[in-house]
Parts: sequence; C-alpha cells; structure tokens
Amino acid sequence: MYAPFPPPPLPAPRTGPGGDAGRGFAVVDVETTGLGRSDRVISAGVYQLDPDGEITDHWYTLVNPQRDPGPVWIHGLTSEVLAGAPTFPEVAAEFAERLRDRVLVAHNALFDWNMISREFSRAGLRAPVEQRLCTMVLARDLRLPLPNGKLSSLAAHFDVRQRQAHHALDDARVLAEVFRPSLELARSGGVPLPLTACVAVTDLGEESPAAAAGPARGSWSSSYRPSRKRPACPYPNPGRWADGSPLVQGMRVAITGDTATDRELLEDRATEAGLHIASSVSRLTSLLVTNEPTSWSGKARKAREYGTPVVGEDAFLQLLREVAPHPGA
Repeated sequence: MYAPFPPPPLPAPRTGPGGDAGRGFAVVDVETTGLGRSDRVISAGVYQLDPDGEITDHWYTLVNPQRDPGPVWIHGLTSEVLAGAPTFPEVAAEFAERLRDRVLVAHNALFDWNMISREFSRAGLRAPVEQRLCTMVLARDLRLPLPNGKLSSLAAHFDVRQRQAHHALDDARVLAEVFRPSLELARSGGVPLPLTACVAVTDLGEESPAAAAGPARGSWSSSYRPSRKRPACPYPNPGRWADGSPLVQGMRVAITGDTATDRELLEDRATEAGLHIASSVSRLTSLLVTNEPTSWSGKARKAREYGTPVVGEDAFLQLLREVAPHPGA
C-alpha cells in the first residue's frame, strides 16, 4: 500500500538581498492519470522559494480525479488511496495561494503548467501564474554535462538524493534543491533565466459542442488538419542536433503530439528560421519535438529506435531564438 512519507524539516528562512522574481518561485510537481488533454491531476507538491532560491514553505495534497487513476505502477496512487482525497475544486484556493505572484518552476514545465491550468479551467478559475521556468531548458542554457534530460540526472549532478521518484512532494523537493545552485550559476554567469509567459489552457480535451466543431486556433491540440504545402528548405541538412548546441539552418525537425503553441504557428516559426519540417522520423531527422517523449506515437517510437535527439516544446522555442546560419550560406 502506498503511503506518503513525512517531508523533511524546513530550513529557517534567510533574509538578504532579493532577486528579480517578485515574491520568488513555486517549484511544482504533479502526478497525473496520464499525459493527454483529458487526464487529471491526482497529487501535487509545491515548494515555495524566495527570490534567492531559499526554501520557505512546502505543501502537498492528493486529489481525487473521480476516474481511474491511470498508471498505478508509476505513481503508486490507487483508487482506494484517492477515494477519500479532496477533488481539485476543493483544493484550488489553497493551491492558488501557493502559486500566486511567483514564477512556476518545473521539470518539463510546459506539461505541469498545462495540467494545472486545465484543472483550474475545469473549476471555472485561472491559475494565478504569469511566468514559468523549465529546469530542463535552464540546465541546457547552463551547459550542464548531463547524459539526458531526466530529473534523476540533474539530481545526481548536484548530489541531491531522490527518496521516492514519482511522488509529487519528493520530486518537488529534489527540484527545489537543484534549482538553488542552478539559479546561483545563472546569476553568477550572467545567463538569463528562460522565463516563458503562461497562457491559460481552455481546451480541456473533453467532448462538448465546441469540441465537436473543431479546435479553435491557439488551442492545445494536435487534431488532424489538412497539410499545408510549404516551400522547400533552401539549405541541405547539416546533420543531427547536439545537446548544448544551437539549431542550424537546414536541420530536419519533426513534431509529434499535443503542443501548447498552435501547430501551424510552430511550424511557421521553424520554417522562417530556415529549418525543414519533416512529416516523419527517419535516420536523417535532426530533432524530434514532443511534450510526450515516452508516447507510442509512430514518430516517438522511430526516434527511440534511431536515437534521434528529442526536446520538449519549451526547449524548442528557446532554440528557435538563435538558429545558426548554415555553414554553406
């Protein structure tokens, strides 16, 4: 039987010079029934940090999704454990206070933000968050020598011990403990924090008259749409993207799964930057963009088979800011 462990004691708050993060940061992890738009939050952990990255408070809650809990073998939360838990509307006010006026920090932050934002939308509310920060993107910007983008690799780099992976409170604790030295490295090295604006998600992935009519432009959806013929990329493919390096004009980029940015807009931005949008993944694909790297979509399976580099949408948007010119241009 799954049983939450007691959180570690809080360190005494530190006073001193602040930073540029308002009230500070809310380091968040949520466990969910799955990865889709209609999936639900079943537990949430939040560590509040001051602008210097010092932990000041933490909070944890189970959430009754009022449906099947999904992959119990991953998160350990059975229907029996969740039966007596509050529903999301019952914890929304307290959750909101933990987030209010803070930068939301998460590992693959786009996923956590979308899941949290949808739950608030279902409750007729908006999550009080204006900016998020993805620690996967920050680690890349800091050029940390990590073997992959997993939280466990980031924890090992900073010698932070994971006690219970896929427990929302422990994952949030681990992330809070690795975020402080990351923040110090960024500030001492003059590396800008990769802050991204949070746009409330209103597409809940559930059947409704509006959904039946099709998704609105800008909704979080990868529903089928007729392909639009794009001009041929004028640059030859320079090869695969390497972690820690910029994208290079001519690289073949494939995108799969749901995206927060409208798919056509995302592809347009990539095309304008001189990248080739590929409709499938092959050995020649430079990069796969997906918010669900472990999904069973054809592109994700091929990427795993070929060893194609994979990044999330947030990281891809950051990479699009500085695409290197093709060496033959």
